[in-house]
Amino acid sequence: MKTALVTGGAYRIGQQICRTLHEASFNIIIHYNSSSLGAQKLADELNSIRPDSAKTIQAELSSTDDIEQLCQSVRSLDVLINNASVFYPTPIDNLKLSDYQKIMNTNLMGPLFLSSTLSKKLAQNNGSIVNIIDIHGDRPLRNHTIYNISKAAIAMMTKTLAKELAPNIRVNGVSPGSIIWPENEAELNQSQKQSMLNKIALNKQGSANDIADTVLFLTQSNYITGQIIAVDGGRNLNQ
Repeated sequence: MKTALVTGGAYRIGQQICRTLHEASFNIIIHYNSSSLGAQKLADELNSIRPDSAKTIQAELSSTDDIEQLCQSVRSLDVLINNASVFYPTPIDNLKLSDYQKIMNTNLMGPLFLSSTLSKKLAQNNGSIVNIIDIHGDRPLRNHTIYNISKAAIAMMTKTLAKELAPNIRVNGVSPGSIIWPENEAELNQSQKQSMLNKIALNKQGSANDIADTVLFLTQSNYITGQIIAVDGGRNLNQ
């Protein structure tokens, strides 16, 4: 039985990735930072389908100590899904060091050090890494300077690790477009939502299932590495 670790697995896209991989017979390690109730609820759901097939693990991915403890608790691993991410506006005229550290550490440092530290365990199983990126790593979103930069860096990290960790580990990325509307301080009004939809060739939002299905495809594609698949309904076609 293969095991997958999904960071930020309690809610939204991460939750669906956990469900999709579990349905494909993976055992799931659900990482969370503060969403303990959501993570445990998902683990209980998956374990009710197949006993002892899911567990939760807490870690603050901006902390190298937490990352080290997380990695030590993982005995064997076939797939690492770097999904956890921080997203909120950081306009260029009001940049703060605290925002830079929070976003870059969680979005970039965490996935990099997780990938590095877990690489030996992944290599033993000819495993793979799938990084959840964002189309805004290539086409920047206004007022999200630090976030855009962090996702562009993840894209380069994907290609770099694909070369560094070959031939025993494959590394790929999935770059979502408009999938689930942002929440809290990043929430959009109706006009902003419609403006975004107008730029999508398929003229609709995607779903978390679209991302999870692509992640599963990449975990099963033994001759694909160093690739980033945009799942964006054709948003990248808009000039």
